[in-house]
Amino acid sequence: MEEYNEEKGTDYKLAETPIVQGSVAMSTVVQNENNDYDIDVAIVFDNLPDGTTAAKNMIVNALKKKCSQFNVEPEAKTNCVRIVYAENYHIDFAIYRRVVDEDGNYKYEHCGSEWRQRDPRAITKWFLDQNKEKEYKLREIVRLMKMFSKSRSAWVNMPGGLIQSVIADEKFQLYERADERFYHTMTEIRDRLANHKEVFNPTDPENSLKLVSGDSVKMENLYNRLKDKLGKLDILFDSDCTYNQAVEAWEGFFNHSYWTDLKQEERAQMAKSYSQLSESQIYYDYRETEEYIDTMFPVNRKYEVTLDSKVKKGDSVVGWLNEMKRQHKPLLPGHTLHFEAKTSVPAPYQVYWKVKNRGSVALEEDCIRGEIVRTNKLIHIEPTSFRGDHYVECYIIKSGECVAKARIDVPIRI
Repeated sequence: MEEYNEEKGTDYKLAETPIVQGSVAMSTVVQNENNDYDIDVAIVFDNLPDGTTAAKNMIVNALKKKCSQFNVEPEAKTNCVRIVYAENYHIDFAIYRRVVDEDGNYKYEHCGSEWRQRDPRAITKWFLDQNKEKEYKLREIVRLMKMFSKSRSAWVNMPGGLIQSVIADEKFQLYERADERFYHTMTEIRDRLANHKEVFNPTDPENSLKLVSGDSVKMENLYNRLKDKLGKLDILFDSDCTYNQAVEAWEGFFNHSYWTDLKQEERAQMAKSYSQLSESQIYYDYRETEEYIDTMFPVNRKYEVTLDSKVKKGDSVVGWLNEMKRQHKPLLPGHTLHFEAKTSVPAPYQVYWKVKNRGSVALEEDCIRGEIVRTNKLIHIEPTSFRGDHYVECYIIKSGECVAKARIDVPIRI
């Protein structure tokens, strides 16, 4: 943008840190063996040309200055500007402009065939709220549903991830086990699609998510394929259903080598105890409670904030965390961490903290945390409870924006 402005005598610039959208932001991405990946990113400006075509062309021309080595030039689409990095890998930049309303709040407009009012964070926030309301179990349902939808190479016409997320939320069934949750949610979705196949935007209920005639075909395909493949799971309800029969039933549903490998591994693992299994083979039924600052506030890092932590054992100071890491001194359980933030942000401001636990113990204990909490204090205290490569983040919020953020890694060893 700087080079484009210098050449054209303009003053276009990003108003916020780009906002990741779609399945990446909602953490519902699944591995696709056909390498068909796209990332949706919103870029927000304060000033743009009034015409949507002119706005998209401006972005395309600016990107061309840095994308000269690409096989495919940046291209303006109806609702985005696309950059293709390699075959089946691309990024779609959704373009927004924002204004401040009379109450001092930001209002956003999306650059499509025309300017339309749309909040770039609304869908992500909706999904994360619904996932939280459903005890953090909705995300796993969406991931499994997407794996089913991608399970056959001939299944090219299936609904997109957003539509699947909306109907999974609508028909979500809360059972104790993951397999029960998924099965009963899918049967509810099948029965729902038998009666009606319309899906509306959850953040704008007057607008359908079926934008073109082909979307009706995709909904019909989802219904027919669920109706067909769910029948393969009937054996699960037989009182004498064996382990291998259950695995074969799910193999027929998902059409994935995971289940084939599981049958082979089961024979080899018969003589081994649970404790001998590798972490990658163990399923942990935990809640994904992590929250993300860019779904809560615009991120515009104008200032600095730094983090360190005093490490204490009882009343004694063991050292400072950053220095201990530089000296490769281990951080052990049973200590207390006194995190201290220092910031250049002028008062007044609000302070938010996030503590994220990682590792097998955090999963086993259902304690990954990651919630963002407002304390308005530059000091935050946490115990070193169990091993894992954890981290802590601090956010400074001023005038409705995240103007500074910092992260400190907390590697706790046995």
